[in-house]
Amino acid sequence: MPYPIESKLVIAVSSSALFDMLEANDVFVAKGEDAYRAYQLEHLEKPFERGVAYPFIKRLLRLNTIYPKEQPIEIVVLSKNDPETGRRFFRSCQHYEMDITRGAFVTGKSPHPYITSFNASLFLSSNKQDVDLAVQKNLPAGLVRPTVANDEDESTELRIAFDFDGVIADDQSEKVFQESKSLDLYHESEMKRLLEPHNPGPLKDLITKISFFQKLELKKQKQDKNYAPALRIAIVTARNAPSNERFVTTLKQWNITADETFFLGGIEKKRVLDVLKPHIFFDDQMNHLQPACSTVPSVHIPFGTMNLKPIPADAKTIATS
Repeated sequence: MPYPIESKLVIAVSSSALFDMLEANDVFVAKGEDAYRAYQLEHLEKPFERGVAYPFIKRLLRLNTIYPKEQPIEIVVLSKNDPETGRRFFRSCQHYEMDITRGAFVTGKSPHPYITSFNASLFLSSNKQDVDLAVQKNLPAGLVRPTVANDEDESTELRIAFDFDGVIADDQSEKVFQESKSLDLYHESEMKRLLEPHNPGPLKDLITKISFFQKLELKKQKQDKNYAPALRIAIVTARNAPSNERFVTTLKQWNITADETFFLGGIEKKRVLDVLKPHIFFDDQMNHLQPACSTVPSVHIPFGTMNLKPIPADAKTIATS
């Protein structure tokens, strides 16, 4: 009987999104593929250091221990590596006690076409080209940004922070602002469409499925007052009143709720994120991510009108993934 992947919340990760592979990548860039493979095999028994997506993935997998019968979470690897060099990835997963056993190793090709094969609601990668190719195909993908944030939080609670426009919703409203360059005209446009929900953005499916667990967590809390929820969802948006009205309309229509919502109206998002301390933060705009990723694991969603310009030249990307 086939494995029921359709009933799971699936996140696909590249090996370099979950683990820190910069040292191995430097070998690949400097000495080539054969030297890279030899390096990985020589270090087969040495686990990779934790990467940007590690805090998010580790805590997400904990939901399988809370719901052991359903086992609702599936993490798969989509990698440009070959299966032989991929052995170090799986051994590192075993070292960190992360139940990751499925995936694809496509030996130099971009793995993004297999996002749909694994029913993934998100593909996290450190390879910009792979992410761009996925987004061009309307597939949900994000580029993990280099960060110096340390996962020193000993709690098992998973905190996820989303931007709204260009991430959960599409960038229709952002286009109005960019074309008019007027905040007043932007708010006027939003109020005219007050009762009209936004079109879905690239991570709408992801937050919808995560929100399902949030509702289950609320039921557990009502049944057991001592139960500590394993999940908190936050939305951190540059919107403010009165454009918050259409935001509320959209989430109600989609049956999505957030534990915390921040309408910042131009205040730097990092000021809130440093207090919230999410284990992952998704945003489509680099001007928000550049400050945030110094302290928060951050992911760029290269979607829509704000991503017509290339990522800054100082943004690091990984060749092997």
